[in-house]
Amino acid sequence: MLRRVGKLLALTLAITGSSIAVAADKVRFELDWLPGGDKSPVYVGIQQGFFADEGLEVSISVSRGSTDALTKLATNQADIGIADIAALMAARAQDKVPVSAVFNIFNQAPHAFFTLSTSDIKSINDIASKRVATSPFTSSNAFLPLLLEANGLPRDAVSLNRTDPGALGPMLITGNTDAIIAWVTNVALFQAQAASAGREIRVIPWSEAGLELYSSSIVASDRFLDSRPEVARRFLKAYRKSLEFTNANPEVAAADLHRMVPEVDPAVAAAQVTDTMKLVFNNVSEADGLGVMTPERVKQTWVYVAEANELELDSLDPESVINRSFMPESD
Repeated sequence: MLRRVGKLLALTLAITGSSIAVAADKVRFELDWLPGGDKSPVYVGIQQGFFADEGLEVSISVSRGSTDALTKLATNQADIGIADIAALMAARAQDKVPVSAVFNIFNQAPHAFFTLSTSDIKSINDIASKRVATSPFTSSNAFLPLLLEANGLPRDAVSLNRTDPGALGPMLITGNTDAIIAWVTNVALFQAQAASAGREIRVIPWSEAGLELYSSSIVASDRFLDSRPEVARRFLKAYRKSLEFTNANPEVAAADLHRMVPEVDPAVAAAQVTDTMKLVFNNVSEADGLGVMTPERVKQTWVYVAEANELELDSLDPESVINRSFMPESD
């Protein structure tokens, strides 16, 4: 009898020990905005099991902009997430924000002008003196004067009408503005809005008019990187797989997103994925590698950020915000 009890106890301990050994490491991921096709890779990682394969259990929270996301990372409300590297640079130039960029997502600027196809605005140079609507808190507003100057226009060539982001599409479609400023990740959304009114959209990306810089990136709290480095490495390995899967399978990626966020239209999300991946997989990623942040482009990004935010160029060593030691190896 005692021998039988002993065997049962040993079996129980073995099972318990095995459960502890395979328990997933929890990671808190912070979005910099609401879920959409451009945010789908992290949802893909969960639904396709890429994170689970690395022994990770990832939860997702939502922020209202990069500054909000950085604040949550800096105050231990999240471990890792998405933010514009421009916002991180500006924050680090003015304060000791304990957050670092570990993987680049958008290697091209996502900013753009959107007009109707019937508009006489066909290039950056046609925007002078036009009515332009924009969101009050988008980072595009800070870069606009630099874009105008780079294209031979006065910095004040455009007077902005700041309005709720949800009103931008309707304003353009109804003719209450000549153009709007938005990200190319939202092309599908505005095209759908225009199509419902029998209109078509023209997109003028700023990256094609000289604005070359890094943008959305994976950023992590230094506390997380220091205390759980192997978890961070496994997360980025899985996230890279998610990016590659998303690029190859936009409809599946959109379905994965919709499964977790039912209010997202999967058709619109799939189109957003296709538009977004152009900022990730392109000639820059082919030359430098997926997620890689080269010193040269990091420096150029900081030059833009410093000028846009009226910061002294020597107020930050841009390399100080980059931590390349967690970059996943190419397969």
